Amino acid sequence: MPSPRLTMGLVGACLATAFLILSASLKAQAQQQSKNGVTVVPNEAARRVDVLVDGQPFTSYIWPDTLKKPTLYPLRTAAGTLVTRGYPLDPRPGERVDHPHHVGLWFNYGDVNGVDFWNNSTSLKPEQSAKMGTVMHRKIVRTEGGKQTGELEVETEWVMPDGKSILRENTRFVFHAGPNMRGIDRITKLTALDRAVVFRDNKEGVLGLRVARALEQPSKEPQVFTDASGKPTDVPVMNNEGVNGVYRSSEGQTGDDVWGTRGRWVTLSGKVSGEDVVVAMLDHPQNPGYPAYWHARGYGLFAANPLGQKVFSTDKKEAAVRELNFTLQPKQSTTFRHRVLIFDGAVTPEQVEAQSRKFVADVK
Repeated sequence: MPSPRLTMGLVGACLATAFLILSASLKAQAQQQSKNGVTVVPNEAARRVDVLVDGQPFTSYIWPDTLKKPTLYPLRTAAGTLVTRGYPLDPRPGERVDHPHHVGLWFNYGDVNGVDFWNNSTSLKPEQSAKMGTVMHRKIVRTEGGKQTGELEVETEWVMPDGKSILRENTRFVFHAGPNMRGIDRITKLTALDRAVVFRDNKEGVLGLRVARALEQPSKEPQVFTDASGKPTDVPVMNNEGVNGVYRSSEGQTGDDVWGTRGRWVTLSGKVSGEDVVVAMLDHPQNPGYPAYWHARGYGLFAANPLGQKVFSTDKKEAAVRELNFTLQPKQSTTFRHRVLIFDGAVTPEQVEAQSRKFVADVK
């Protein structure tokens, strides 16, 4: 018979082996679980927060030194197809190189106490940029993952050219994942600091998205595009191959007719890399200026602007009546609520309307 000491040694070895196997199994399960659902991964050293769905990238909240505001960049479909333009951060062949301040999905405005926060970029001459406002990321407040949603809360400040902050912004992002669908709620609370803040009627604002070339509307105008090496190139004759975007509003307007009209939502649909894609931007009835005017341009700018009412009014008498000049008194706050949905595959206006009602029910 084996000695008791030998028996105990064999038992101990077996237990140790079983423990290692169990630990490895639990670790593998934990790693697999970490890849399931929506994960929100902060990396402050890299000035970014990555959002993944089932381990695959969806978008990132970034605030690099090369931008004058934080942005979500890039945005992808559930299949991983990019729906945002790469330029200026990651230029792709055949893209336009206009408006370097159009990056990803962002929120700011063109006239805040007379200062332009929308058009600022590092491409401006120093004397021009010195007259612009900057939205500065201050801190990550909270991150949270989940099976179908993940959340990110951040704090930023809107900084005037003299270096003084005029607004505090607290934003909560909710990232949604579903079959053939991705979504983002951007719930933005703006608080005036020590002085009144006037958002004078202006066409540049507030929630902006710059889309991939394929989602632009076909155009015949000569433009400047990136070549295969990423360098700007004049293109006198437009190549519209693969360019097939079409806007549609909740009020039934389509194409260029959407620009400057009001609506509860607008969609932009087209094929990207052979994949049917629909991007929907939803307004909320509790937002100031609801329903928004749509600053939806054929060259790929997709924006909801509830504050530029005089600018978008075509009738002079109507324009005088509609002038909003939305104002926050010192310490006063307001909240903007928007939802952006990205669908793999075609959706009907009725389906988008149902999503709009769901958004209103979900977000108060």
